[in-house]
Amino acid sequence: FADANSPSIASSFDQEATAVLMARIAVFKAKVDDSPDVLRWLDRMLICLCQKYADYMKEDPVSFRLTDYFSIYPQFMFHLWRSQFLQVFSNSHDETAFYRHILNEEDLNNLLIMIQPTLMSYTFDVGPQPVLLDSALIKPDVILLLDTFFHILIFHSETVAQWRKAGYQDQDGYENFKELLENPVADAQDLLFDCFPIPRCIVCGQGGNQARFLLPKLNPLTIHVSTSMIGTAQAAGAGQAIFTDVSLQV
Repeated sequence: FADANSPSIASSFDQEATAVLMARIAVFKAKVDDSPDVLRWLDRMLICLCQKYADYMKEDPVSFRLTDYFSIYPQFMFHLWRSQFLQVFSNSHDETAFYRHILNEEDLNNLLIMIQPTLMSYTFDVGPQPVLLDSALIKPDVILLLDTFFHILIFHSETVAQWRKAGYQDQDGYENFKELLENPVADAQDLLFDCFPIPRCIVCGQGGNQARFLLPKLNPLTIHVSTSMIGTAQAAGAGQAIFTDVSLQV
């Protein structure tokens, strides 16, 4: 066993395995404790880790630094905190039981996708590329492909959804738009082929009710939209989504 203050502990820290272990412990605790208590426990565990292994100056948040051994662990905890495993308000008891059962059965790679889903971005200018789970990516001319293990979602932003509804992809001169629509569909089919149980596949546009499967997975914008803009054409034109959660950057 290593000494409690040995540097080998930090250098041997496995962020992915720890995130999965914490997820399983949190789900076990959720069976006997109230959800707010479990979320506070996760917060305390993350704070304790940062107190011991982060570099910072007291009362100076800007000075806070985590080494590469711990750099992505906080974002795993952020997405676990907001996941369907612990935030059960919008799910039935059967759905929650199913999600938690799968969490205890799958391997590490699949569990990491459940905790922090993968997101691909498709645009006219740039080829398909993996991107961070950030609401700033919801731009008028982008298509997003989200893989949560349980759902595979193709999200058409405002302009793309309008053009698709108008049938531009079937008209001459819009071959590049047709290709843009087909690329995420092909990638989604590849994901479906490799998955078991087979996830639910969803195609939706910005403002549609199915977009609810995407928005809770994204890191909220750090800017604030005044309440006078909510639900108005001005807010919709800005291409912004309204969130109440705290941003990962805060």
